[in-house]
Amino acid sequence: MPQARKRRSPGEALRLFRYFLPYFRPYLPVLVLDLFCASLTTICDLVLPMIVRYITNMGATNLAALTVATVLKLGALYVALRVVDTAANYFMQSVGHIMGTHIETDMRRDLFAHLMELPHAYYSGTKIGQLMSRITSDLFDITEFAHHCPEELFITSVKVIVAFVILCGMNVPLTLIIFAALPLMVLCSNHFARPMQKSFKDSRFQLGEINARVEDSLSGIRVVKSFANEEIEMEKFGRDSHAFLAVKRRMYRAMSGFHSVTRMFDGIMYILVVCVGAIFMIRGRISAADLVAYLLYVTTLLTSIRRLVEFTENFQRGITGIERFAEVMEVPASIQDLPGAVELRDVKGELEFDDVSFAYADGGTDVLSHISLHVNPGDSVALVGPSGSGKTTLCNLIPRFYEVNAGEIRIDGTDIRRYTLNSLRRQIGMVQQDVHLFSGTVLSNIEYGRPGASREDVIHAAKLAGAHEFIMALEKGYDTYVGEHGVKLSGGQKQRISIARVFLKNPPILILDEATSALDNESEQLVQKSLEGLMKGRTTFTIAHRLTTIRNAATILVLTDEGIVEQGSHAELMAKRGAYYRLYSLYQDR
Repeated sequence: MPQARKRRSPGEALRLFRYFLPYFRPYLPVLVLDLFCASLTTICDLVLPMIVRYITNMGATNLAALTVATVLKLGALYVALRVVDTAANYFMQSVGHIMGTHIETDMRRDLFAHLMELPHAYYSGTKIGQLMSRITSDLFDITEFAHHCPEELFITSVKVIVAFVILCGMNVPLTLIIFAALPLMVLCSNHFARPMQKSFKDSRFQLGEINARVEDSLSGIRVVKSFANEEIEMEKFGRDSHAFLAVKRRMYRAMSGFHSVTRMFDGIMYILVVCVGAIFMIRGRISAADLVAYLLYVTTLLTSIRRLVEFTENFQRGITGIERFAEVMEVPASIQDLPGAVELRDVKGELEFDDVSFAYADGGTDVLSHISLHVNPGDSVALVGPSGSGKTTLCNLIPRFYEVNAGEIRIDGTDIRRYTLNSLRRQIGMVQQDVHLFSGTVLSNIEYGRPGASREDVIHAAKLAGAHEFIMALEKGYDTYVGEHGVKLSGGQKQRISIARVFLKNPPILILDEATSALDNESEQLVQKSLEGLMKGRTTFTIAHRLTTIRNAATILVLTDEGIVEQGSHAELMAKRGAYYRLYSLYQDR
């Protein structure tokens, strides 16, 4: 459950509005026209009491002057106004909602773009299901808010102001009595609006937890079934569902109190007008016609206020959606292009670590401390060592997935922070142990390495990766759908597709992160052959689990929690009979 929040301050609400209002800017003409139509829809509500007042007054004081023609003319006027009202309402309901949808789309675009810029560290501590909730259901609430909020505020303001002026013209004391009671109604409603707002935020959080649970369980469904742990997953899902149910209960209790108080005040306001108005009529301070018109105007007034008060529910949903949107948008993209950053082109492949230290943002000890390393263009460097020694972290610093805390990493003699991120990462290819294939065809997954590549180039890359033969044996060849995360393919097949993707990208710097450790012996031999072809002429970093795969590396680095404790070729390190010798001997004994 999220931590309890303090009541949102006026300054916080204003900040959220300032965050949201710029999204109206491209649609100002539509918004102005929408509000104009909103003003037209108020005319019928404001004119009808005047027509009733005129007819009632004429009937009571001068019935002979009230002709059928006059009544028909007034009826025709009202029908004409209703036609205008219908057209204006149609515009509000269609174009107004479409405007809200455009705003939702713009915000979703910006939110997704910002998520693409956030560093690895953000995703390490954030559930994907929570982000899915923010990018879907939260933004839908903002659509309703964006459309209805200006309309409801505008319509209510017009009706309250106009009704106040007209009612004062009929009877000032009675008008003041009625309007003096309105603030009490708003205050009582607001008392229930506060817990309602909190329950909305809690429900959004808990819905995100359910999304995260579903995503986690279904993406790991094979593991669930292999351990026969369906009941455990059901129990976990049940806990999240019951937590969501508890939040919804609180939300609906708050909503019930909110709407009940509003309904109670409606009745009080009506009986107040009837009783006070009747007393005034008895004492000759208001006519019967004016009292009838007064009741109609009060009905219009209370209907508008009730709509505005009831809109508080949508308002709270919308402002909660904006708040959750802002929470993500305000997370800084900590790794960005520095001022004056240049494109990285014509890479030779020389790479240097100069006294590099790194620790994760959670305040732990250094993962890497004072690492210095020089790699010549085209050299193959292998990283070995116990788990947690920083092998993967060292490689992740090269494409700036994380930023070094001290020291420099240089490519071709220039600090990588002086290059634009996009150009830096275009020059680096990565093949990882956990291959991610996107939902789509084999062709689209290989083409991801160089979007827009021709089919011939994709096929050539697949041949280089040793994948063409098995791809052509698939039902639809390169147009075969691979399923979610490539579930229709074997581990070796997925790995060779990922290698083909890097062949197509053709980067001068290559990072292999335990690319064969999860494969069987036959698949490992096929993939290793593909990798050897991929490594030719490229500066390569290989994180090795199976030490036999890196015997031919130009340089082998042995990393421990003390940093690089040994480096050299396989023969040199074996001759030293040190840390590498012990690791290799342990591997050979398995």
